[in-house]
Amino acid sequence: MATATNDSVFTYKGVDRKGNKIQGELKGASSALVKAQLRKKGIVPGQVKKKAKPLFGSGQKALKPQDIAIFTRQMATMMKAGVPLVQSFEIVADGLENATLKALVYEIRDDVATGNGFAAALAKHPKYFDELFCNLVDSGEQSGALETMLDRIATYKEKTEAMKAKIKKALTYPIAVVVVALVVTGILLVKVVPQFAETFASFGADLPAFTLFVLNLSETVQQWWLIILVGVVAGVYAFGQARKRSVPFARIVDRYMVKLPIVGSIVYESIIARFARTLSTTFAAGVPLIDALTSVSGATGNLIYEETTLKVRDEVATGVQLNVSMKATNQFPSMLIQMTSIGEESGALDEMLDKVATFYEDSVDNQVDNLSTLLEPLIMAVLGILVGGLMVAMYLPIFQIGQAI
Repeated sequence: MATATNDSVFTYKGVDRKGNKIQGELKGASSALVKAQLRKKGIVPGQVKKKAKPLFGSGQKALKPQDIAIFTRQMATMMKAGVPLVQSFEIVADGLENATLKALVYEIRDDVATGNGFAAALAKHPKYFDELFCNLVDSGEQSGALETMLDRIATYKEKTEAMKAKIKKALTYPIAVVVVALVVTGILLVKVVPQFAETFASFGADLPAFTLFVLNLSETVQQWWLIILVGVVAGVYAFGQARKRSVPFARIVDRYMVKLPIVGSIVYESIIARFARTLSTTFAAGVPLIDALTSVSGATGNLIYEETTLKVRDEVATGVQLNVSMKATNQFPSMLIQMTSIGEESGALDEMLDKVATFYEDSVDNQVDNLSTLLEPLIMAVLGILVGGLMVAMYLPIFQIGQAI
């Protein structure tokens, strides 16, 4: 006789034969079966509900967007192979190593197994599945092409996460250079320079201006290093909080982010790529253009372009063509506008936008690779100037004394 291996845990409240109120937990395939079990025990069931599974128990890892992309791709593969939806969840979950993601998939499976829609089950976990994701899945369910839609979502998530990884790589490298340079300089100022200062004190001669500057800087760092360190950490934290909480500040940061030398071009083209990729995916899914633009606005990752996209949406809602509205903002490149115009005229807007997204994604890849190649010698140059400058400042008095002798 087969037994249920995937019973869920339900919490219940009820009244026993003596009229006493009781509560507890019981395993079962559904709330109806749990109530039947309670009645057999002489308990009149009251409230019976499924116990929430902790997604972050001990030893469990936090979920990353890449994990969701992998889950989506695996579900798309199962569905394309003709595997039923509930069984697809079980197959995918069994192959997962991340315990948190496995628990999440089982919870979604249980929701779907009780009669809820796939999109409705995903919507209960907004931390992992945003409104765009749920809307696309809902469109797939309504049109009867869920496997095709999951494939499109998986492609979208994979390309989006790959783009984010590229941007992080481009931004992390320069920051790492600055941090390493500051740490090395700090160590030299605190540990090395004071040794030279003791030697210079016995010279009894005037020191070069450059050497005096470094000695004074060393004394300042030794005396105030803790305050400087706390100030830097507090400044970084305050910057992050201000960007999250203050819309005007975030607007200023996002506006100048795309104008930075070298990195600004990468950020700008990644925004355009996300705009085109998201709009292509949503429009191809049958989402009306107005609703698609609403979803796109939140996917750009830049407040300026979010507001610009919403402005474009409002103009399109009044009957203005998409390419005309985009051109009027002066925020989008001519290539995107021209391809959008061609797509609107030919009725292949999603295909044209997909081509634009691919072009800019490839461009970002190339720029990041070039930046990495450029930064390698730049790192050596920056560290060489800092360390070499400090060493020159320390040995300059010695050289002068040697010449005088």
